[in-house]
Amino acid sequence: MTETRFTFNGAPVTAKPGQSIAAALTDAGYRSFRTTAKGEGRGIFCGMGVCQDCLVTIDGSPNKRACITKAVAAIKVAKQVAFPALNPKAQLPTHGAPRIIEPDVLVIGGGAAGLSAAIAARAAGAHVILLDERSVPGGQYYKQSADGSVLDPQQVEGAALFANAQASGAEIIGGVEIWGAFDGPVFLADMDGSALIARPKAVIVATGAYERPIIVTGWTLPGVMTTGAAQTLWRSYRTLPGKRVVVCGSGPLNLQVALELAKGGADVRLVAEAAPSPFLRPLRAARMALTGPRLTLTGISMIRGLRTHNAQIRNATQLKQIKRSDGALQASFTDAKGKTFKIETDVVCMNAGFEPQNEILRLLGAEMTYDPVFGHLRCDRTETLETTIKGVFAVGDCAGSGGAPAAKIEGQIAGQVAAAQARATNTYKFFTQRLQLKRHNLFQRSLWQLYDASAALNKHATRNTILCRCEDVRFGEVLDGSNKNSDDLGALKRSTRIGMGRCQGRYCAPVAARLISEQSGMPLTDRSFFAPRVPIKPVSIAVILAAHEALDGKI
Repeated sequence: MTETRFTFNGAPVTAKPGQSIAAALTDAGYRSFRTTAKGEGRGIFCGMGVCQDCLVTIDGSPNKRACITKAVAAIKVAKQVAFPALNPKAQLPTHGAPRIIEPDVLVIGGGAAGLSAAIAARAAGAHVILLDERSVPGGQYYKQSADGSVLDPQQVEGAALFANAQASGAEIIGGVEIWGAFDGPVFLADMDGSALIARPKAVIVATGAYERPIIVTGWTLPGVMTTGAAQTLWRSYRTLPGKRVVVCGSGPLNLQVALELAKGGADVRLVAEAAPSPFLRPLRAARMALTGPRLTLTGISMIRGLRTHNAQIRNATQLKQIKRSDGALQASFTDAKGKTFKIETDVVCMNAGFEPQNEILRLLGAEMTYDPVFGHLRCDRTETLETTIKGVFAVGDCAGSGGAPAAKIEGQIAGQVAAAQARATNTYKFFTQRLQLKRHNLFQRSLWQLYDASAALNKHATRNTILCRCEDVRFGEVLDGSNKNSDDLGALKRSTRIGMGRCQGRYCAPVAARLISEQSGMPLTDRSFFAPRVPIKPVSIAVILAAHEALDGKI
């Protein structure tokens, strides 16, 4: 495969085979892809199409997400302004007839859980179609390389799982974004600019999770991104997010990605872990080692590897602030003694836990329970992983964080049961998988007792810190609005515009909900959060019109 060339603001840019626009621009040294209404630059943040911050204009068409749009030869990419000019002579977009699919089992999501579910459902004799919004298979855990190269055993395992799913006979369609879910169930999607309508007999939702950021002053600056975004740049596109890297937050993903970047040639200047050192909590560390000895050894190996690359690892250390500094970034941290220190860096990567991507499940009416330990909603499920909606199953991190090994087993169980339900049989056995799942869940509980999985309000945010990335709403505005509407997130939304942006409050809403709960004393429930609304992802009018006409206007 040869390199691809395109332009960005008129300047030539070279892209490696299969690279996204964001990866190619990062390789070329660009950090800012668009400007906000207040003139602030924004760039890649989530790396998976959730935050909507890496928008660019392509050949005059605005609002294209650089992180999930493939670099194509000769396109003209431009930095997007806050309010792109509209063409007054534009015609109503034309649309063709949508594709309608009616499988026995529909799987939504192509990660560890989704691929495992598709394989199991096909083995049980069901007609299976898997829809994945990414063009590169494997989900967040098994991220595959866009050019087909292999980085490590994790990618080898993911490639084998994807190959098994293909060999099973399941139809796998990438580049499909679900934007609507209705009773039936009926799902509406955008398939590369065309409409797709799915009417399955049973559905397995395996949409995974996205990362919880550390909200401090400067977290919206170009060069600040989630740890997973940096990992996607490297694992999928062999692009380093920057030469000098700082990784912060809490959890083993930060260690893994820091080591991957260090091996790739980055100068990992600091790994700041918010939780205290495991050596200060020997009983918890021993419990984790007993429940998952192999994974514990992997963690120890990562720490040794980072030290080999001269990376500094500091526990009980929290990010305090980020600001620009001579074309780079300056990150401030507080240590266990409350002392502040600063580090110059090109990139700040952050991961402070995960938020389940449960919008589809909530649209369908599946009941949720707030988990105070992890600070997010968990989907209520039976032992067969069916939700409170018959025929709708939830597996993997979209139902609550559990890790990739557990997600694979959940997919196997749900795949068997969904296939049996769709084909009106009762032939499934999962006793062995239940035992394995129990063991993995026990390890996860032990693991997160060592790390900081809570979702407490960030104590280093100030009144001027941006909370809502999309609408540039500051903490001070939210605090003032919540004082007036101490128990009503909807009223807070109307008075401040928090959550009204393109990402639909995926980052700001959980924080605002916790803030209101703290002020009012009311416990958090599913109703404490914004209700998801259709479309749950940005979609063209043409695709909506095509679905509307195909369903006789019933949406």
